[in-house]
Amino acid sequence: MGFREHAARVRRILGIVLAVLLLGGVAVVLVTDGDRDDKGTATKTVRGVIGSEKAEFFADPEVVKALAAKGLTVRTETSGSWDMERLPLKGYDFAFPSAKAPADEIKARTKATGTPLRPFYSPLVVVAHGAAAQVLAGNGLATLAPGGHTGTLRMEPYLAAARADRTWQQLKGSAGHAELSGTLFVTSTDPLASNSGALYLAAASYVADGGRVAGDKAAVDRTAPLLRKLIQVQGAQQSSSDAPFRDFVSGVGNPLVLVYESQVAAQLIAQPPAGWAGDLVVLYPDTTVSSDHTLVPLTDGGRTLGELLSTDPELRRLAVRHGFRPQGAPAEFTAATAGLTGYLDQKLTGIRQAPVPTSQVLHRMALRARDQGDTA
Repeated sequence: MGFREHAARVRRILGIVLAVLLLGGVAVVLVTDGDRDDKGTATKTVRGVIGSEKAEFFADPEVVKALAAKGLTVRTETSGSWDMERLPLKGYDFAFPSAKAPADEIKARTKATGTPLRPFYSPLVVVAHGAAAQVLAGNGLATLAPGGHTGTLRMEPYLAAARADRTWQQLKGSAGHAELSGTLFVTSTDPLASNSGALYLAAASYVADGGRVAGDKAAVDRTAPLLRKLIQVQGAQQSSSDAPFRDFVSGVGNPLVLVYESQVAAQLIAQPPAGWAGDLVVLYPDTTVSSDHTLVPLTDGGRTLGELLSTDPELRRLAVRHGFRPQGAPAEFTAATAGLTGYLDQKLTGIRQAPVPTSQVLHRMALRARDQGDTA
């Protein structure tokens, strides 16, 4: 083979190799650019189980957008907070019950290593129809603020009435109100399944036992008869506070219902009080328990979500819009509810916070209240 022929062959081979390299280079650029574009728009999906009172928050399109801007897509399922600790949570990134006690149980059972986070909280309140609140006030069981849409439920007189099985008809001022009949009671949720129901028992036990937090079986025994009356008079109970609150807003059900303040505040923020809330009175028990919504991170994705809910200004603003009080930032809640002071006690003036027993003691209380023995 002559020099010219050899040179031509070499040039052809080099040309083919160069073409392959160039094509490969273009392919690498395309893949790299494509990856870069994906990273700019894609989000990491995290799955979790939440209390139903947070369902509307996570479904809010603005919350979805704010989380996506931080790289997260959140998929949720709802459960009663105490039911949650018994769920198989393998494959989930977080559990988000409505209080610290069930969160502690979830953490222990799942052996989660991360510290639970408490981005926001909400005190328990009793929503009442106007006539019911007026009758309670007229009989010393409640006090009403000027305007009549907020006030205080006096727990000691109320529990005394419950202990004596008092009826609405025995209270002065109830005549002429057909809806006020039968035994006087507050509708609450199932304490074996739901956080609000369990915390109701905790507050009642604390008051009934002279301001002592229940710490053992003997303490539960002292108040068990009263707790049983508070629960069994209700008959069937819901596993979540969402349904009783919706019934109340619709004008059906019991005239006194225990709910989270966040549910009331969210409804008031979303809809002008002059409409649906004309007959609403929000009673803050003078001894109550605040529900610390506690996120248990089961993966790094769950921890990222908890940290964002705790620190991101936009997500905190949206949490307030849904009625929650951000931890450590009372001014944010006060500003968002400035026009609702006729219904909400922004500063929780004169409200005593009852300590919460351990989850084991709470479970024992719930069993005794439901008359299911004492296996805890």
